[in-house]
Amino acid sequence: MELHEQLNLVKDEQSLLAFVRELHLDRTASVEQERNSNSSPYGPEARGWENTSIESFLQGALSWAEATHFGATQGLLPSNPWQKFAVFLYCGKIYE
Repeated sequence: MELHEQLNLVKDEQSLLAFVRELHLDRTASVEQERNSNSSPYGPEARGWENTSIESFLQGALSWAEATHFGATQGLLPSNPWQKFAVFLYCGKIYE
């Protein structure tokens, strides 16, 4: 299952932790792939990582949250705070 598909499974603290484990594994795999073969400097790193430092990761997540009112403009349900936080973390990976 793709990482973005796992977001739909987050509904409680255990499923959030499972998602964070997978996010960690995804980042670890990206670092290893980059070690073996660098991506283009004009796009994301391996596995779609746009933000590869803690500073850029947090900025990406913050920018997404502010631009989308924490996902409200994208249809993210306010009744599932676990999923909202998982999406926040995921957007740290991809949002520029």
